[in-house]
Amino acid sequence: MPTQHNATSPSADVVICAYTEDRWDMLCRAVASVRAQSVAPRTVLVCVDHNDALHRRCLERWGEDPQDGRPPVRVLRNRFAGRLGSARNTAVEQVTADVVAFLDDDAEAAPNWLETLLRVYQEDPAAVAVGGAPLPNHVIDRPGWFPHEFDWVFGCHYRGLPEELAPVRHLIGASMSVRTDALWAVGGFHSDKHDDMDLSHRVAAAHGAGSVLYQPKAQVFHVVHPERLTWGYFWRRCYWINRGKVRAFADMGDAGNITAELQFARQMAISVVRELLRGIRGDGDALRRAGAIVAGLGVAGLGHLRGRLELRTGRLPASLTTGLDPR
Repeated sequence: MPTQHNATSPSADVVICAYTEDRWDMLCRAVASVRAQSVAPRTVLVCVDHNDALHRRCLERWGEDPQDGRPPVRVLRNRFAGRLGSARNTAVEQVTADVVAFLDDDAEAAPNWLETLLRVYQEDPAAVAVGGAPLPNHVIDRPGWFPHEFDWVFGCHYRGLPEELAPVRHLIGASMSVRTDALWAVGGFHSDKHDDMDLSHRVAAAHGAGSVLYQPKAQVFHVVHPERLTWGYFWRRCYWINRGKVRAFADMGDAGNITAELQFARQMAISVVRELLRGIRGDGDALRRAGAIVAGLGVAGLGHLRGRLELRTGRLPASLTTGLDPR
């Protein structure tokens, strides 16, 4: 049975957003993993994103959940027009705890995930947002050509992130948390596809770069579907993520900057050299990884240029997620 918070530890609610019945079994495992935490959240908030059938199914599963000592589950319906960012905003409106943590519907939290996140807030009053490490849970064997530096493509911890508690520019949305009052102060989430990056930058702009921390010991296991380990998925994600970042940074105003992206590009030069040296020693996969890194950076650069062109010509699509009125 999970323990309750002590008097000096912040309380937490956990939000899980879901949009498709195709992930039903994974959603159930995600909820179960949160309810079995070593430190219990006050409430698990499941917010369904514009899917009536899934909403009914969630109500049937958790709507009349017995009070058996585990954290209660509340099922919500996204009340805004946007997608993930709006679903998270809908849940945030119902949060009553000091901290709100976010877990993806296709991830399972390690038993001490929430406890590890909350300990950072307890020990460091300057911590405002704390993220954990989503580790890849591969459905099929990982192909040898796929570089670990690009695991961000499927929303996981990647080579180059800190291996111990440290400030970062971007948290990963599959495993992150923020003080509730600070989240309201920055107006909640302002993006659907880059909501984690948007939140990280806005918090850092308001509270300083040291307020956004990455704790890799707070681990979740994020399912990597087979189609996400293909070359087609790899290059599309590199392109579209970086194309969309241009709009996201523009919407952030003074809070947005590309420091992390430039640092990542510099790190990749070292990675390419390392893989080439391994290739010279006979590792064929290393040569393919070097090629994938170069190709990934090139495609990402093309996406950025396309995004800049769209921004300059005013051809960006309207953003459906526009944030919450600050409290």
